[in-house]
Amino acid sequence: MDAKLQELCRQAHEDRIRVGMLDTDTKNRTLELAADALMAHEQEILEANAIDMERGRERNMPQGLLDRLKLDHDRLLGMADGLRQVAKLEDPIGEVMSMRKRPNGLIIGKVRVAIGVVGIIFEARPNVTSDAFGLCFKSGNCAILKGGSDAIHSNIAIVSAMQEALRRMNIPKGALSLIESIDRETTNAFMKMKDYVDLLIPRGGRGLIQSVVNNATIPVIETGTGNCHVYVDQFADQEMAVNIIKNAKTQRIGVCNACESIVVHRAIAKEFLPKLYAALKEYDVEMRGDSYAVECLGPDQPLVKDATEEDWGTEYLDYIMSVKIVDSLDEAIAHINKYNTSHSEAIITKNYDVAQRFLNEIDSACVYVNASTRFSDGNEFGLGAEIGISTQKLHARGPMGLEALTSYKYIIYGNGQVRP
Repeated sequence: MDAKLQELCRQAHEDRIRVGMLDTDTKNRTLELAADALMAHEQEILEANAIDMERGRERNMPQGLLDRLKLDHDRLLGMADGLRQVAKLEDPIGEVMSMRKRPNGLIIGKVRVAIGVVGIIFEARPNVTSDAFGLCFKSGNCAILKGGSDAIHSNIAIVSAMQEALRRMNIPKGALSLIESIDRETTNAFMKMKDYVDLLIPRGGRGLIQSVVNNATIPVIETGTGNCHVYVDQFADQEMAVNIIKNAKTQRIGVCNACESIVVHRAIAKEFLPKLYAALKEYDVEMRGDSYAVECLGPDQPLVKDATEEDWGTEYLDYIMSVKIVDSLDEAIAHINKYNTSHSEAIITKNYDVAQRFLNEIDSACVYVNASTRFSDGNEFGLGAEIGISTQKLHARGPMGLEALTSYKYIIYGNGQVRP
């Protein structure tokens, strides 16, 4: 076993009680200093990121992943602002969730507490580094970060800057750690540190998430991939639908809440799809449709292709989307529930009853009416930054903010009671 990894995890485990007991003012001041440190070390961080970007291009990293990897002044400023926003959020630790008196006189309370040590395994997304630290720290947890090799230089620079703030505030060392080793053996060993780590959260593609779920001996929260759908109903405002799909698909292609699949009611397909094609053509979005979708789009159009069965379930992270034609709301719901990843789905309609059925029957963490799936985000939901978007149903679901990183314990007040 990697002795350095074990010591890093042991230190976090040892410090978890002290970090969990930090008062709110201390946590907020530390987060403000960490935000300041990111901007104070902007040059070093961007230079480190430039190395990662160059290596990514040399390895022919897909454009969507390069977009996730890239840092510039505005994105770094956004990371710093994310820490400041978390500092402004209400501290969940110590919240009395309930308090009741039993017939025997016992007073039983339920109080929100930190989970302890949270490990985050993620790919080429250096913004996760600051988001994960900010949310874990404000919720009283120690964070152990394991980024991918593609962003290693960026992650080292970002963590180094934030650790400077921790030292200034005399915060226990184990509050923030980065596993710098990039070999697979270290990652696999980290997944089995159950004696020290209380929770693992993977953020990345399907392969990473399944590897963690299948190999970890530590409890895992899945932050799933995003095959997100937009269903354009026969009662849709078609101009609204075009604008929403264009935003959901093209604003950022390399993110899990981008639209990958559209479903269109047959009654409006011939009128609507050429409008959508014209709007997406300027972005060179390839549209892979079933036979009627291709007929409506124009089989001779250069960006129109026949869809395969695989297309219905693919998260492209690219300028590609699938197009499915349906004859009814029932068929739309069935198709989406079959192929979605339980992330984010939207319907465009002016019919209230149709909208309500869609909200009720779609099995997904986030379900929208007449809005872009791109809003599935902790900041947009008023949670500050997010640790990820959970696509499972136990403990946490959807964008995960501070409360999702807490547990609770029962506190019981007595005056001499014994059980008969």
